[in-house]
Amino acid sequence: MRSPEMLEEIAQLRRMRFASLLEGSTLMILIGIAVPLKYFEGLSVTTSIVGPIHGMAFIFYFWMLIQTVSDGKWALNDVIRMIVAALIPFGTFVNERALARRQALLLETTQ
Repeated sequence: MRSPEMLEEIAQLRRMRFASLLEGSTLMILIGIAVPLKYFEGLSVTTSIVGPIHGMAFIFYFWMLIQTVSDGKWALNDVIRMIVAALIPFGTFVNERALARRQALLLETTQ
């Protein structure tokens, strides 16, 4: 039987995984599409649009990180991994996989 606290932790992990994927995806779009269009095609409007979107995704990621680790159930090395993941290009994709494993373990232990 799953307790309400366990269900909330699983839901928070799902939200954090979404934030990780969103941040990583917007960075891919920025680096892979918008920046080349700006420098090779002279379309600076692309970075003017995608840059702030990625900035908001980055802020959302850190907001979700604060909410996720605020329950105190996270080891310091996990918190550091999630912070560093946002600072290394595409690190949030690696972080998402680690969060998925943690979510799967929670689901297994509660069945």
